[in-house]
Amino acid sequence: MTTIMSTSTDRKTQTHERIVEVAARAIRRGGYDGIGVADIMKEAGLTHGGFYAHFASRDAMLVEAMQRAGRDSDQAVAERIAQRRAEGDSPFAALANSYLHDGHLAAVERGCMVAALASETPRQKDAVLDAARQRLQALIDLVRRALPEGISPEQAPVVTASLIGALQIARTLGGKAGRTVLANARQSLIAQYDRSRDEHPRKPAT
Repeated sequence: MTTIMSTSTDRKTQTHERIVEVAARAIRRGGYDGIGVADIMKEAGLTHGGFYAHFASRDAMLVEAMQRAGRDSDQAVAERIAQRRAEGDSPFAALANSYLHDGHLAAVERGCMVAALASETPRQKDAVLDAARQRLQALIDLVRRALPEGISPEQAPVVTASLIGALQIARTLGGKAGRTVLANARQSLIAQYDRSRDEHPRKPAT
């Protein structure tokens, strides 16, 4: 009996994770309003009727999808940052080059959740809005940790807004024009913030 119950629980967990994975892609691809329960269940290879065995509401699914999307994009950015650091970038240059790279231009459904959904987020219900704010704060914290010494941590939200805005504009323009926006944004941010290390040298270790 225990083995049967364990197998059933494992199967339900796997099914739940499959739904969340599909929803995490769909929410970035189609936005909050473009993600329907029936479509998600169909894409996951499941029937619509099974949805409420996994989620209390559509919003509950959205929250989990946003959390998954955030974790996935965090991991992808972290891997790119590590690669850029290995190639000699400073922490800030690695972040700017990783977030504003050309591959992020087209990979909407696998890219940054904040950039994909920011314009729609303020109109969402409290639970979804809170989850979105947590993801935005995580991105701001990432930027804050990458800022060179001598740059005020209060600049982190400003830099984050520049990163998100540049990616959104680049995606809207698309193609060569979009890639040019990303290249110019990378160059501008690195010139403005990374060179500040020379203007504000590190204090000697005590």
